[in-house]
Amino acid sequence: MEGAADTVGFIGLGVMGSSMAGHLIKAGRKLCVHTRSKEKAATVLGAGARWSDGPAALAPACSVIFTMVGYPKDVEDLYFGPKGLIENAKPGTLLVDCTTSRPDLARRISAAAKARGLAAIDAPVSGGDIGAKNGTLTIMVGGEAPDFEAAKPLLERMGATVVLQGGPGAGQYTKMANQIAIASNLMGAVEAITYAKAAGLDPRTVLQSIGSGSAGSWQLNSMVPRMLGGDFEPGFYVKHFLKDLRIALDSAKSMKLDLPLLALAEKLFEAMQDEGYGDRGTQALYLLYERRAREGEKR
Repeated sequence: MEGAADTVGFIGLGVMGSSMAGHLIKAGRKLCVHTRSKEKAATVLGAGARWSDGPAALAPACSVIFTMVGYPKDVEDLYFGPKGLIENAKPGTLLVDCTTSRPDLARRISAAAKARGLAAIDAPVSGGDIGAKNGTLTIMVGGEAPDFEAAKPLLERMGATVVLQGGPGAGQYTKMANQIAIASNLMGAVEAITYAKAAGLDPRTVLQSIGSGSAGSWQLNSMVPRMLGGDFEPGFYVKHFLKDLRIALDSAKSMKLDLPLLALAEKLFEAMQDEGYGDRGTQALYLLYERRAREGEKR
């Protein structure tokens, strides 16, 4: 597939999608794109991508179509219905959903695609804005092995770690495990720095010690400097992370699992959403802790 001249479609050009699509253009692929706000496509259009007015127009022109949108409802709207990708794609098209979405929805898409002579894999990603820009994303794939192998050369243009986890939906389950681990690490990093500040320590000096020891983590070493520098721009939105946590909670309940840290994370990020931090990056959790610390000092 790497040397094929067929057009690749890409729908969703947000914080991460734009960079991901850009790597495909740099690899010499013909790209046809669509996103809700055309202005967000300016960079990839300037790099040579062709604009399409919607999924129904884009689908017949492409042999592989990537989607990277916000919520499961957005995925459903893209894939199903008379104007959706499944109805309008030509036989043999490979559909690759990189959205973090529900495992059961990934299985529905796979089954519906197969019934129409298409193939579909779920391929959610991790690595945030930096990973997307650098082409170093971790990509977790669910689907049939031949479809994974067909998509792999393109996925490797966007990610450094590309692994088939199992059948349809397995990529989404793996991404939920990833989000659970991130939430726990992020909460630990924020609480550690909040504690250090309350004890009168310089948090940057503390980070020099604990960041290189057994407490070290990507969240501690990458996100804490952003927090301390006042950078709360989204590498990954609070509102999208809350969506992920809720998907993880729902699937955990269906498996009869009690995951207290996941439940706590969902409550904290719900509080952030309620307080207007939904469009900030996940590192804005620090702001919630800071405010609560100030309130505690006043008591």
